[in-house]
Amino acid sequence: MSEFSNITVVKKANIYFNGGVTSRTVIFKDGSKKTLGVMLPGEYEFNTGDKEIMEILSGELELLLPGQNAWQSIKGGESFEIPANAKFTMKVKTISDYCCSFIKA
Repeated sequence: MSEFSNITVVKKANIYFNGGVTSRTVIFKDGSKKTLGVMLPGEYEFNTGDKEIMEILSGELELLLPGQNAWQSIKGGESFEIPANAKFTMKVKTISDYCCSFIKA
C-alpha cells in the first residue's frame, strides 16, 4: 500500500535522539496507529509498548532483536516484527524511510 485514505495526522512530530529519528503519527478510523518517519545514520535503541511491525521503505540498517545475538541486515522493501514490551537496537547505515504499525494485543 503506497498511500492511506481517510486518516488523521497528528501535526506534532515525534523527535528522538536529538533529531536522528523523526516521525508523524497517523490514526485510522478504527483507532489503529502507524508512524511514518525517517532515521538518519546512527545507532538507536528503542523500547516497545505494543507489538510493532516495522517496514523499511528505503535505506539500509542492521537490526538486533530481543533475545538474539546476531545482527540482521535490513534494506528498503523489507520488514520485521518486534514483540510487545521489548527492547531492540538498530544501526542505521543510510538515511532510512519507515512505516511502523502498532498492533494492540
